[in-house]
Amino acid sequence: MIPDTPTAASRTHEFTTESGAETIEAGRKLAQLLTPPQLLILSGDLGTGKTTLVKGIAEALDAAEADEVTSPTFTLIHEYDGAREGKPVKLFHLDVYRLEGERQLETLGLDELLTPDALVLVEWGEKFKSIRKKATGEIVIASTGGDARKITVTLKE
Repeated sequence: MIPDTPTAASRTHEFTTESGAETIEAGRKLAQLLTPPQLLILSGDLGTGKTTLVKGIAEALDAAEADEVTSPTFTLIHEYDGAREGKPVKLFHLDVYRLEGERQLETLGLDELLTPDALVLVEWGEKFKSIRKKATGEIVIASTGGDARKITVTLKE
């Protein structure tokens, strides 16, 4: 894995990984950059490793083991209880791919998830104007061939 390359002014961080294991490791490192409350959009084509990255974030927060983290495609939301620096952290992993409109999105109660101790990671969140408006950042995962990935994290100041 090529280490995190921060761009000082923009709070952008980039990771390049060559395997699923390295993507999990990038998630562990990324977790150290995230301070609740945050709502991040997870963008990337199907199969690029969005859930794999969340596995590392969950592990770093002691919220779940990597093999316990699965895609919330059909359940829509997975919730994990973790901690960071001795403080409780709620990790919410959402997948809104199957939702077709803002009305369906409203039934998830996204506003109720955004508590002071929450990290909310939303796969396919870019589909919805309301999520883009509330987002405090975005994680874009792009395949660069085979199992290689470029992960770009942009956090709003």
